[in-house]
Amino acid sequence: MEAAAIVLYPSPPIGHLIAMVELGKLILTHHPSLCIHILITTPPYRADDTASYITSVSAATPSLIFHHLPTISLPPSLASSRNHETLTFELVPLNNPYVHQALLSISHSFSIKAFVMDFFCALGLSVAAKLNIPSFFFFTSGAAFLASFLYLPTIHNITDKSLKDLNTLLNIPGVPPMPSSDMAKPTLDRSDKAYEHFLASSSQFPKSAGIIVNTFESLEPRALRAISDGLCLAENVPTRPVYPIGPLIVSHGGGGRGAECLKWLDSQPSGSVVFLCFGSLGLFSKEQLKEIAIGLENSGHRFLWVVRNPPAQNQIKVAITDQSDPELKSLLPDGFLDRTKDRGLVVKSWAPQVAVLNHDSVGGFVSHCGWNSVLESVCAGVPIVAWPLYAEQRFNRVVLVEEIKIALPMKESEDGFVRAPEVEKRVTELMESEEGEVMRKRTKAMQNEAHVALGETGSSGVALTKLLQLWGKTG
Repeated sequence: MEAAAIVLYPSPPIGHLIAMVELGKLILTHHPSLCIHILITTPPYRADDTASYITSVSAATPSLIFHHLPTISLPPSLASSRNHETLTFELVPLNNPYVHQALLSISHSFSIKAFVMDFFCALGLSVAAKLNIPSFFFFTSGAAFLASFLYLPTIHNITDKSLKDLNTLLNIPGVPPMPSSDMAKPTLDRSDKAYEHFLASSSQFPKSAGIIVNTFESLEPRALRAISDGLCLAENVPTRPVYPIGPLIVSHGGGGRGAECLKWLDSQPSGSVVFLCFGSLGLFSKEQLKEIAIGLENSGHRFLWVVRNPPAQNQIKVAITDQSDPELKSLLPDGFLDRTKDRGLVVKSWAPQVAVLNHDSVGGFVSHCGWNSVLESVCAGVPIVAWPLYAEQRFNRVVLVEEIKIALPMKESEDGFVRAPEVEKRVTELMESEEGEVMRKRTKAMQNEAHVALGETGSSGVALTKLLQLWGKTG
C-alpha cells in the first residue's frame, strides 16, 4: 500500500514559506504517518535567504521533504514593477510545468491526498485539477482580509474606478467599514498588473475543495461567519468550507544573533519595554528613522528597536534586494545612542521576534501589522501600535483597531510620513493610558483564547480534525 502524502506549495517570500512549514508541522503532529512534500520555487526578488532556514527545518523534521523546482528568470520588463507582489504572481504560470512534473514524480511513490497552495499560487490549481488531486488554499493572512479578497470581484463589478480614487467606505460582509484607500496596496490601482492578479486569484478560490486560514474563531468570528455563509461571494458562486486552524506561529525562540537583546531585556522591569520591529521586508527613509528616534527619546519609555538600512533613493520601501547592516551613528540623530543607552537598545537588521514578544519585560509592540506578527503578538498577549507599510497591512490596522480592539493606530500625514510627536504620543498612550491598559487586558484574554482554540476540543483543533478526516477519505 502506498504511503499517503500532502503536497504544500508556498510562495517564495519567507513569511509565506514559514507559515506553510508550520502548517506541515501541525499536520504531522496530528497525523505522523503522513509525508509532507513542500515545493520550493525561485524567489522573484532577493529578500531574506531561505536556504539556511530550509536546511535547519529538514534536519529537525525529516518528514518534511523539500523539492526545489528549477530556477526561473522573469522577463526584464517586470523589473520596474511597482508592486513586489506582481513578481510573485508572474512566477506561478511559468512554474506550472515544473509543478506538474513534481506532482507526477511524487505520485509514483505516494498517494497524494491533497495539494495545498498559497494564495499567490492560485494559478497552480489547474495543474492539480488535471491530475485529479483535491486542492486547497492556505490563506496566510486573517479571515477579515480573506473576506475582502473573496469580495473583490463584487467591488470590481459595482465601480469602474480604482480603489485609490473612490474615497468611500466599503461595506464588506464581516469586516468593519473599510476606507477604500486602506484596501491591500496591490489592489488600489485597477490598471496595475497586481490588481489583475488579485482579481484572477480571487476567482480561483471557489474552485478549490476548501480554504485553510491562519486565524481562530474567537479572534475573527464575524468575518469567518460571513465567509461560511457565502456572503462574500457573488450569486451562484459556490461557497467552500473554511478551516480556521490558527494561530500558527514559529515555535523556535532566539539564540545566536538574538542573544544580545534577550540578555538586555533580562535587566529591564516587567512590562516596561516597547518593541519596534517592522517585518522581513519593511524599510524606512533616513528622515523617518530620525523622527522615530526623536519620538522614542521624548517619550521617556524603554525601547528595543530593530533598525534596517533605508531604501536607495526612489526605490520602493520594501527590502527586495540584499541588505547590509546599517551604520547607526550616521542614520540616527547626533548623540541619540549615548543619551538613551540606559533605557534603550537599537539592534541592527534583525531580532528574535517571538522570543522578544514573550519576554516578561516587553509591554508593547510597534508593528507593521503583517499577519504573522499580529498572531505572534496575540499569542504573547502584547498590545500593538499599528504602523502599516505595504501589502494588506493598512487593512489589518483597521481590523485590529476597530474590530479586534488590540491596537492603537499610528497616524501618517498625507504623504505617509509620521512625525516625532505622533510616535511619542502613541508610545506613551500604549504604555501609560487607560485605553492602553484596556487593550493590554483584551490582548491577554485573546492570548488565552488562542491557547484554548488550539486544544483538541478547541475551534482550531476541531477544524484541523475535520480536514484530516477529509484527507483520510480522499484518493
